[in-house]
Amino acid sequence: MLSPLPPLSLYIHIPWCVRKCPYCDFNSHAVREEIPEEAYVTALIDDLEAELASGENRDLQSIFIGGGTPSLFSAEMIDSLLKQVEARIPFAKDIEITMEANPGTFEQEKFRGYRAAGVNRLSLGIQSFHDEQLKALGRIHNQGEAIHAAQLARQLFDTINLDLMHGLPGQSTEQALTDLQQAIDLQPDHISWYQLTIEPNTEFHARPPSLPVDETLWDIQEQGQQLLAQHGYLQYEISAYARDKRQARHNLNYWQFGDYIGIGAGAHGKLSYPDGRIMRRWKQKQPKAYMQPEKRLSGEEAIEADALPFEFMLNALRLVEGVDSTLFQARTGLSLETMQSTLKRARQMGLMVDDPARLAPTQQGRLFLNNLLELFLEEQSARS
Repeated sequence: MLSPLPPLSLYIHIPWCVRKCPYCDFNSHAVREEIPEEAYVTALIDDLEAELASGENRDLQSIFIGGGTPSLFSAEMIDSLLKQVEARIPFAKDIEITMEANPGTFEQEKFRGYRAAGVNRLSLGIQSFHDEQLKALGRIHNQGEAIHAAQLARQLFDTINLDLMHGLPGQSTEQALTDLQQAIDLQPDHISWYQLTIEPNTEFHARPPSLPVDETLWDIQEQGQQLLAQHGYLQYEISAYARDKRQARHNLNYWQFGDYIGIGAGAHGKLSYPDGRIMRRWKQKQPKAYMQPEKRLSGEEAIEADALPFEFMLNALRLVEGVDSTLFQARTGLSLETMQSTLKRARQMGLMVDDPARLAPTQQGRLFLNNLLELFLEEQSARS
């Protein structure tokens, strides 16, 4: 029995973008005609009502509007969307409402409207401050627009995040650190700094660019983390750094195995129920099909008890400090004893902190996270 139920978040997916970036494997679709904003928002609200039909009555702790490029939507439509959501499910008094945005001039014109609509955390997809790198990544903004967007966002929003990549095609250590220093100079509250990876079903996978060698990637990672720490940005997750305790509460809820409703084309959700069930649902990826009610739900499944330890650790071990050990039973309904042998093995290998009160990776465990997670996956396979 799961009691009390975990905190609840809402993820809203807006799938359109101006142009599909060559590294992107998200469910995003290049705009080929006028975006059907009103019809899509109607579909989102219908989707939410279906999700709430089981009697969900928890307050929403956070909302994340992601994409695609949500800032292609008008501020008026984002305002209408958020008002309709709040009319159906109560917002916590200190709710965090995050929206992803492109730094382009066209999107900047809407920033004041998004803030007036209730968005209090803006996440800017900068990726790089070098025009040459931006062109290689297929981005449609330039360095000047990126800097101006960050400066404007700082004036308007309670919290801003800058999304930055490293390990880019032809990038040197010096270039990566210059990018990072430029981001730091703009004084965001949060920096998401992560290495470019080549994912299947992307243009980069079909035509791989020349990426930095492993030695350079290690240098970038090590020196970049030192630079962030020197300026007060503390790493709390694999690729997330915050100052002044401005961690992304929405993402923390994912990593702490909280609950989230997912609405929108291709959105995923996870919900716990008082009877102990934990269900996942996912939606139709194609926007036109998603807007047809009978095609909207693409699939759903219960997370079986055998899979819960791995599912929990897959999220919790992304956090530098891990989680309190008691959270495992609170979120899964299972006793920690179910994975004691694997925990003992991971600690003996130096991959997890030897502290019964915490489930946390060591520095070595963070560096070799896949190896650490494989231990819990092996345990799951042995039980199945």
